[in-house]
Amino acid sequence: MSEILLLIIAAAVVWRLYLWSRAPHDAPTRSVALCLLSAGLSYPVAMPGGTTGIDTVAGHGTAKLIQNVLLLLTVYFLMCFYLYSADRSAARRRARWEAVVVSVVAVAISLAAVTVPHREFAGSFSTADMTVPQIAFFYAGAGLYLMYALGAAGRWTARYARMSGRPHATGLWMTAIGLGAMAVACAVRAVFVAVRWSGGTVPDRLMAGVAFWLVVSILLFVAGVTYSAARSRITATRLWLRRRRDHRRLTPLWQLLTEVYPENELRPASRGLWDRWRARGVHRRYHRRIVECRDGLVDISPYLVDEDGGPDLLHLEPAELASRLRRAAVTIRQGAPAPGQAVLLAVPKEDDRDADVRQLIAVSEALRLTA
Repeated sequence: MSEILLLIIAAAVVWRLYLWSRAPHDAPTRSVALCLLSAGLSYPVAMPGGTTGIDTVAGHGTAKLIQNVLLLLTVYFLMCFYLYSADRSAARRRARWEAVVVSVVAVAISLAAVTVPHREFAGSFSTADMTVPQIAFFYAGAGLYLMYALGAAGRWTARYARMSGRPHATGLWMTAIGLGAMAVACAVRAVFVAVRWSGGTVPDRLMAGVAFWLVVSILLFVAGVTYSAARSRITATRLWLRRRRDHRRLTPLWQLLTEVYPENELRPASRGLWDRWRARGVHRRYHRRIVECRDGLVDISPYLVDEDGGPDLLHLEPAELASRLRRAAVTIRQGAPAPGQAVLLAVPKEDDRDADVRQLIAVSEALRLTA
């Protein structure tokens, strides 16, 4: 579970940093990127290897303090995202006020952490001695601020989700549920702190269940934040793959037409290897090939009319049309003049671009099979 969560967080951080690099002055994008970056940095710090390494260098408890400060920054930048998205005119002032609040909390828990011996602060939440006032204040202060910020962010997210349509609403609801679940987990942990500070005990199984609940809610939150972007990337990738495949399937028809009418071949924007793989280059080559095929069919159509007295060529099957195209190409190479006027060829019944491409591919596949 921890490895999967780390991979998801790392992918989300990289993606959001990329979006920030493309819009460096966009405040909401910057806030989300810094939010996920803080969350991404806090997670390895909390893992056993990261905790041991930092505590060995800087002293016991340092990793825990760094992790909690990073979590405070995570929810602060999350709040900034909603502030800048809702009302940019007043967002800067509110963001500064929230920065003061989170700074006060961070300084307070830091002072609480450094005023107790390392051995008292070295344990985890489940093993820490909450009867020590500084320890209880450290966990309670951080937990209550997280509850406040996460609860507010979850409420704002649910509001946006109700106003949005799918698929954005799906990602927003996932995010809202994750934020609400994290706020609930923080509230429960604050209750645990109060119980243990007063001398009571909390069953280990209950604390483990809340910890697992927190991990699942974080995973749901990260998945919700990246859902819309991930879905868009998947859709774009599927379109990219389909157009690369269709471009290749149109090759037989394109080759026949450009051999007899080479002037119809449009000049490519780039012949570089990279242009063959990047999305913009693939889409451009795809549309250019369709235009070249259509221009070629218009030019070659007069040579198909005289075969049976000028029939309606729109109703020819792809195999028959392919056969006539081959014979017409031979006639053109022999220098024979056009016996008729241009007519429409391979026009689909549906009036859309995809149907047009399917019709061209059917003719091209027929040419390939009869080669």
